Amino acid sequence: MIDQGTIDRIMDASDIVEVVQDFVTLKRRGVNYLGNCPFHNEKTPSFTVSPSKQIYKCFGCGKGGSPVNFIMEHEHLTYFEALKYLAKKFHVEVEDKEESQEEIAQRNRRESLMIVSSYAQEYFSNFLYNENEGRNIGLSYFKERGIREDIIKKFQLGYCPDGKDTFTRAAQKQGYKMEFLEETGLSIKRDEWVRDRFGGRVIFPFHNLAGRVIAFGGRVLKTDPKVAKYLNSPESEIYHKSKVLYGIFYAKNAITRNDKCFLVEGYTDVLSMHQSGIENVVASSGTSLTADQIRLIRRFTSNITIIYDGDQAGIKASLRGIDMVLEEGINVKVVPLPDGEDPDSFARSMNSTALMEYIQREETDFIRFKTQLLLKDAEKDPVAKARLINDIVKSISVIPDNITRSVYIKECSNMLEVAENILYDEVRKLKYKVSEDQLIREKREAVQQSYSKPLVVPLAKAKNPCEIEEKALMRVLLRFFHHELFKIEDEETKKERVVKVGEYILAELAADNLTSADTVVQKMIDEFMIHQHEEFFNPERYFVQHEDGEISRKVSGLLVDKHTESNIWRKKGAYVEDEVEILHLLVPKLIEEYKLRRVKIMIADMMKQIGELQLTGNMDKIIELQTIITSLNRVERELSKKLGRRAITS
Repeated sequence: MIDQGTIDRIMDASDIVEVVQDFVTLKRRGVNYLGNCPFHNEKTPSFTVSPSKQIYKCFGCGKGGSPVNFIMEHEHLTYFEALKYLAKKFHVEVEDKEESQEEIAQRNRRESLMIVSSYAQEYFSNFLYNENEGRNIGLSYFKERGIREDIIKKFQLGYCPDGKDTFTRAAQKQGYKMEFLEETGLSIKRDEWVRDRFGGRVIFPFHNLAGRVIAFGGRVLKTDPKVAKYLNSPESEIYHKSKVLYGIFYAKNAITRNDKCFLVEGYTDVLSMHQSGIENVVASSGTSLTADQIRLIRRFTSNITIIYDGDQAGIKASLRGIDMVLEEGINVKVVPLPDGEDPDSFARSMNSTALMEYIQREETDFIRFKTQLLLKDAEKDPVAKARLINDIVKSISVIPDNITRSVYIKECSNMLEVAENILYDEVRKLKYKVSEDQLIREKREAVQQSYSKPLVVPLAKAKNPCEIEEKALMRVLLRFFHHELFKIEDEETKKERVVKVGEYILAELAADNLTSADTVVQKMIDEFMIHQHEEFFNPERYFVQHEDGEISRKVSGLLVDKHTESNIWRKKGAYVEDEVEILHLLVPKLIEEYKLRRVKIMIADMMKQIGELQLTGNMDKIIELQTIITSLNRVERELSKKLGRRAITS
């Protein structure tokens, strides 16, 4: 335990600005500092640090507190662990008894994994320099690659001996438990069989923002096609590869200072660029670029320059990364390298001055990069050129800032000789499509979550606006799922095949991404999807006997009641008792009625949005909604015509 007097000294010595600046880029705003919150995703800074009050507060997510609270939250430490962290940072002596091996084992599991990883890094680094195998194989490799000794020590590179379990035995001898060696991925255990994961590999440690080792990458030096060239630590409580960037700890200050981050692919790319004097560089090693990695960079800068290999794979990786970076509201540029070069080899081929001159000269924005790359093959082919334009417009559409998006549209218009208004229309269409897809995903996620959450308090259910249409569809699915609907010619075999009722309805719902607001109905549809190809699937029995009481109650009601809401149940003026006779007419009509109802709801919702937007004067959004409503009105007229009704539209 830490006594109160020591706690007071730690709190007095801690500077909230210094603490937060280790993890967040702060800019002075009057008497306070402002930055992007590290606890939630935000594009407009709302994270405020007050040096006079020694507190932080995010007005976006609401989190705030003292330096101790910040370290506890950000580094996932206990109160006393956070105090020790601050004591070490601000050189406050802490009187605390030395922990025994038993106490270490009882500590927070996360801290135990950190300790094991730290030991492994020290072991690998010591082995590299102090053992013959390490010097002759590992150190020789690094020197052959042209990596200087100061860079080797700075990045704490190492070597794992080539024995079966040499490292594991050494770690256990020092008191480190097998459960933590396994969980960090340093050791692999199968029954009585144990071996080192990184045996015979040079080691590249991964560090978190605080500089603590959380994982490793290893490169094999033997030529064996059956063995993976690079191997990373598996996911663990302290290492999530999609959220980590190699070199971020050593790059964060330089990124802030230069207001730019260079993004490369591999470990040695980072090392060689550091060696050339360019320190604001990180790598997405071991994974394709992710949104979390981009957000990590955005804490320190809004400018990313991608430098990937000059071959086709590297170029494709650059193109994949561009849209993701743009979507996070970051300015992105690309530096194309000569064919056959990568940042590692290219950085070693020239001095730091020549390298920076090349980067500054060749650095280009994403539109110019894509255009120059793809236009060569598209200039004489109108169809290929149209694909190129669509590809660039798709990238522009993900940019969240309206002004930035407008600037890029203008540049695209000039470069590709396409009218601006056409590009604006295409961007609007794409943004609407993304919004619709996102809404559908959110709805489905909400439905899926609702299955696993117990209903604690009975709540009044929101009325389902499509209840009548969905009841009719569900009743047909339950009673006639395997019945023949009609026959069609198979496109591949050119032979006639039977389309059944269940296949047709589920395909129509999936084609238009139609989901129900009624969670019970949607769960039934999802389970129909799962079982639709099972020959002996009996929907009535399956759902009546379902373990979910709400489903069995709903199905029982559907099967008992006789639904005759639609006049399509009549044929030539007389009611048809045997519904099977008219399934080929009934089912398509039910689908069309359902779609018509959904279209009308969408139009009504958008008209309501327009009314609200008129108060704010957001004409761009109003025009976008009016364009969509015009398209939906056309769909409504077509569906009404098929159903023999007159559509009334505004």
